[in-house]
Amino acid sequence: MIFERYSFLATILLTVASAIVLLSPNWRWRVGGLAAQYFGVFWLVAISWPSSLAAVKLVTGWMAGAILGVSRIDQAVENRRRWPTEWLFLGLVVLLVVISVSAVSPSLEAWFPEIQPDQAWGGLLLVGMGMVHLGIASRGIRVVLSLLTMLSGFEILYAVVETSTLVAGLLAVINLGVALVGAYLLSDEDEAAV
Repeated sequence: MIFERYSFLATILLTVASAIVLLSPNWRWRVGGLAAQYFGVFWLVAISWPSSLAAVKLVTGWMAGAILGVSRIDQAVENRRRWPTEWLFLGLVVLLVVISVSAVSPSLEAWFPEIQPDQAWGGLLLVGMGMVHLGIASRGIRVVLSLLTMLSGFEILYAVVETSTLVAGLLAVINLGVALVGAYLLSDEDEAAV
């Protein structure tokens, strides 16, 4: 199966995409990183699920990104400059998450014998990056993106255990609900600023 053979490409894509979501100061790049991240989620979920059912993850993630993108379309690009120490800190945080995931993922493989190493690595990476991003974010689109990142990591790990269509639909509704509530709160925040 092509998904299983080239699953290392999905883990590389997830690492780069989650780093873009965390490090980028531009909301457009963050939403683009989220879209690439959901392609990696689709790839890793397709190892355990039929590709037609795994495509639900891809379509739902891209719809969530589109909802967030449309809610921010009238916003100007942030021109805030970051201090070099901020870039260094965030880079070290990404490195710390990658090292932690590398250390923990073999033990996860012992708990779930049917999980592939790349699935364990990708799922734990997204959960870790989402938690770090949620700890750093205080408001705005960053909080919504961190919640979606954590949820997509959970979906990779849960796809190994459960292949139910009903669970896939429920997780899709949760993803879209987080995106819709986030878009509503972002628009409400923008109106309060005016």
